[in-house]
Amino acid sequence: MKMRFRAVCTALAAAAALTGCSGSADTAGGSQKVTLWLMKGSASEDFIGRFTAEFETEHPGVDLDVRIQEWTGIGDKVNAVLDGTGKEGADVIEVGNTQVATYIEKGGLEELTLEGLREWGSKDWLKGLADPGTINGAQYGVPWYAANRVVIYHKDLFAGAGIKTPPKNRQEWIQATQKLDKGDQQGIYLAGQNWYVLAGFIWDEGGELAVETNGKWVGALDDDKALAGMDFYKQLQALGDGPKGADEETPPQSQVFARGQVAQIIAPPGQAAEIEAANPALKGKLGFFPIPGKTSDKAGAVFTGGSDLIIPARTGQRKGAVDVITALVSEKWQTELARTMSYVPNKTTLARAVEGNEGAAAMAPGAAQGRATPTSARWAEVEAKNPIKPFMTAVLTGRDPKQAARAASEEIGKVLSSDR
Repeated sequence: MKMRFRAVCTALAAAAALTGCSGSADTAGGSQKVTLWLMKGSASEDFIGRFTAEFETEHPGVDLDVRIQEWTGIGDKVNAVLDGTGKEGADVIEVGNTQVATYIEKGGLEELTLEGLREWGSKDWLKGLADPGTINGAQYGVPWYAANRVVIYHKDLFAGAGIKTPPKNRQEWIQATQKLDKGDQQGIYLAGQNWYVLAGFIWDEGGELAVETNGKWVGALDDDKALAGMDFYKQLQALGDGPKGADEETPPQSQVFARGQVAQIIAPPGQAAEIEAANPALKGKLGFFPIPGKTSDKAGAVFTGGSDLIIPARTGQRKGAVDVITALVSEKWQTELARTMSYVPNKTTLARAVEGNEGAAAMAPGAAQGRATPTSARWAEVEAKNPIKPFMTAVLTGRDPKQAARAASEEIGKVLSSDR
């Protein structure tokens, strides 16, 4: 089995250094190379290895080069591919569903409307993934997978605290977490800048991150409802030792959980595999439950995230790129990905793929309350600057919430409404 996971050009590609790494370059044996960029953590090495091997077997003469990319700074790297200024090229790129609108507006994407209709079953795509990839009826982003956050918990620590059933509402959640937060044990590990989690709390309160009025976007974090969501975040975050000035990847929260003294984290269910890989002793000891809502009759609101696949217009391997997407969105590989990573497949007709999967089942109630970030083509720029993160840190470290929220809201409004 041939596996290639390259984040950067390597010495083996030195011969191509004058023109940079290119997804359209031929390999030494005369094969046509198709370069696929996948984001770190989106698929396991085993999945990528099996997919690569089967794809190359079914497509003789094609060399599939899978390169793993970091989320940090990915916007600039994708833009460099689209405008031809980058040192690396790519034929298929995984991008976040909230980022697609920005790339569409920039230009440089292949339209994939007909392929979606004829080959990929676009009528059954999840709207939360498909809609951000569409403009004026033309499809540019192809849904790959969806996921939302749940609570991953340590069953032994819950049992040790006398908690027999997962909490169903916020009050029960706080009470349970208080019991779990004792000594060296953290009731919950919640980094101070996990803004996706905050978004759900804000939506539960009836607030918004930003609103559009008369064609102009303004930030809404200083609204009383949004501030109520931040207040609950502060209560929960205090029941553990998560850093107030960092996000969930600094350090990776799955690695912190794997040490065995954290009772809960809020994460996509797929992170359970990372935890077990880091600490095999936790295998079979992890459970999942939906993020509790304000009342027991409804789960908490969540950000419905996921990824789309795009093809840069500059690709020299359009047919090969389409073939890669055709394989990735096929029922076989959608099922494999969903079961391996506990994702929601890209079509409503494939929901059965995760039947019996505890983690994916925990996502379902939250998915029913799922939301997306503001539908602005410039939202990716907000995420890049991300004034929400310092706002959260300011509140958690004792600054006046209203003042901090007003400053963040003004910054969001400037980004969304300024001229390019």
